[in-house]
Amino acid sequence: MPAVFLKDRSLLFVSGAEAQSFLQNLITTDIAALEADEARPGALLTPQGKILFDFMIWRDGEGYTIETDAGQRDGLLKRLTMYKLRAAVTLAPSTEEGVTVSWGEDAKDSEGVRGRQGARDSRFAKAGVTLTRRAGRQGDGAEALYDALRIRHGIVTSGSDFALQDAFPHDVLMDFNGGLSFRKGCYVGQEVVSRMQHRGTARRRVVTVSAATDLPGTGTEITAAGKPVGTLGSVDGGNGLAIVRIDRAGAAMAAGTPLLAGDTPVSLVLPAWSGLVFPASADEASA
Repeated sequence: MPAVFLKDRSLLFVSGAEAQSFLQNLITTDIAALEADEARPGALLTPQGKILFDFMIWRDGEGYTIETDAGQRDGLLKRLTMYKLRAAVTLAPSTEEGVTVSWGEDAKDSEGVRGRQGARDSRFAKAGVTLTRRAGRQGDGAEALYDALRIRHGIVTSGSDFALQDAFPHDVLMDFNGGLSFRKGCYVGQEVVSRMQHRGTARRRVVTVSAATDLPGTGTEITAAGKPVGTLGSVDGGNGLAIVRIDRAGAAMAAGTPLLAGDTPVSLVLPAWSGLVFPASADEASA
């Protein structure tokens, strides 16, 4: 399988004696539990618990590399700097741009070069796929191959699949993919997401979408009997991703009501790795 260079990804390096505690007290990821060769998703939330910035993070020598969308990097650096105060932490943008993702045989670690070893993406690992992320350009596979892979396995990205400051971590399955901790101490927005977890009030979830024909474009509304269920995100021919109200979608499927993306009949499936099922009624959804 190919090694694909994602040119629109950027990197930050966080180092210093207090780097771990600094990040642990800010972001959703449990940094202390991060394995040496593992990349986990994470987010910096608003006080209201919504995703302000999303990223991947892995250990890099004595510090941490944060990979985010190129359009988010400067804003994330500014926000982290605001929280830094007098902490013994150094925040710096990487001189290397872009990230290479590899899977299959190409996911094997490169040797001997710092930052080239490859960190295993925990989101894909949940889906049974070994995929590594490495700084810089080390492949020339078509980016569409990576998009098709993540669509197939229900792995979303901000911008294409959800808008920042509009989604909770539960909406994008961070409670299942290794990006959200309920065991570590407080972090920004923690009270809200913990309340959602303990009360079971998460209703919006990522689904994979399929159709017999090509799907309409990103942003198309998904409906049941004319009522909105969710919105189509990334699309690859007849396959796509969406974030939907699973209570409404489940009730429609139980009643045999067709689901439509625009005018196109679609089927919705929750990613198997999440272990989630569609509730068949509002009562079941709140159980």
